[in-house]
Amino acid sequence: MRPKNIDEVVGQQHLVGAGKIIRRMVDARLLSSMILYGPPGTGKTSIASAIAGSTKYAFRMLNAATDSKKELEVVAEEAKMSGTVILLLDEIHRLTKPKQDFLLPHLESGRIILIGATTENPYIAINPAIRSRTQIFEVKPLTEDDIKKAIKRALSDKVNGLGMMNVDVAPEAMNHLCRATNGDLRSALNALELAVKSTPPENESKKINISLPIIEECLQHKALVQDKDGDAHYNVISAFQKSIRGSDADAALHYLARLLASGDLISVNRRLLTIAYEDIGLANPSAAARTVAAVTAAEKIGLPEARIPLSVAVIDLCLSPKSNSAIKAIDDALADIDHGGYGDVPAHLKDAHYQGAKTLGHGVDYQYPHDYPHDWVPQQYLPDPIKNKSYYQPKDNGRYEAALKDQYARLKKMQKGQK
Repeated sequence: MRPKNIDEVVGQQHLVGAGKIIRRMVDARLLSSMILYGPPGTGKTSIASAIAGSTKYAFRMLNAATDSKKELEVVAEEAKMSGTVILLLDEIHRLTKPKQDFLLPHLESGRIILIGATTENPYIAINPAIRSRTQIFEVKPLTEDDIKKAIKRALSDKVNGLGMMNVDVAPEAMNHLCRATNGDLRSALNALELAVKSTPPENESKKINISLPIIEECLQHKALVQDKDGDAHYNVISAFQKSIRGSDADAALHYLARLLASGDLISVNRRLLTIAYEDIGLANPSAAARTVAAVTAAEKIGLPEARIPLSVAVIDLCLSPKSNSAIKAIDDALADIDHGGYGDVPAHLKDAHYQGAKTLGHGVDYQYPHDYPHDWVPQQYLPDPIKNKSYYQPKDNGRYEAALKDQYARLKKMQKGQK
């Protein structure tokens, strides 16, 4: 089911959609080496294969960790004899220096178009010599709609998929298959294939009926409930956040248990990090830091042990003072930007680190706060049209934000020349 050309790629429209960067490269046949990074099963190899299929270049796949320099030499010889070769190098963060030194001149000449694939952060894990010769693109987890589209394609494709078999997937089974794989299409297709090929057809209709229990078994993930409409998962996550926001520790632990029983560690971790900054925020910043530590621990140890740090975080957040002042402040600022509510940066704040800046009046009247008592001096920072705007509306539900509220008010008064 791997795509044969760029039009068949599922998801990743920020890269392969109309007018986007990889689509432009393919359409113009001006390919450059690139690194694709993101979670497993999200389309890194598929994009490389689709690029090769659309451009008709030779396509070779190697693994930086397991394939030797000799395999790279074979690809280089092929490129010399037949022209450009697209090389997908999986686990590129494991590329050794001898292999890297061999590849560099071939990348420079353009004979090899390298497409590196990795789940690691390339800005940290990949050698700068390779990184400087490639463009870096993030491949994002597929949405449920993306996975559903791919599954339906697999069920109807009579050549590469399961189209020759009479398969009926129950709506609740389809929803669970699309959701429980957390954006990993490979896992979804593997589970679908296992389910179809291990389920005997009905005697009379010869139809293979795939139910929710079958998909649960093939995925090894339990569904939250029998969920034909696909809403139960989101309802539980919503109740989870609202219970923490409402300071009900028992309800929050109940919904945490339901999510963990379904094996959905990823949604729990994402939601907890969001809650820590959205609902607790400046009322208790240390609780947010503790939540980050708990989520990190949960990711490292996995289930079932992950339930321990996560329950600590949930209780901590439930019983913490709450404040949504930070999210309201940034949302108000973004709303102004969306409606054109901004003006030119004041001249004294503009960059003055270039020849001719003073002629333009840039940075001329800037007052350096550290040259003044208490490292502060009144001067205008906001553009003229919104110079009196206040986005942050502090609360005093916790000691920390109460102190911020006092400091914010004091600075506002001093800015206006009041005592």
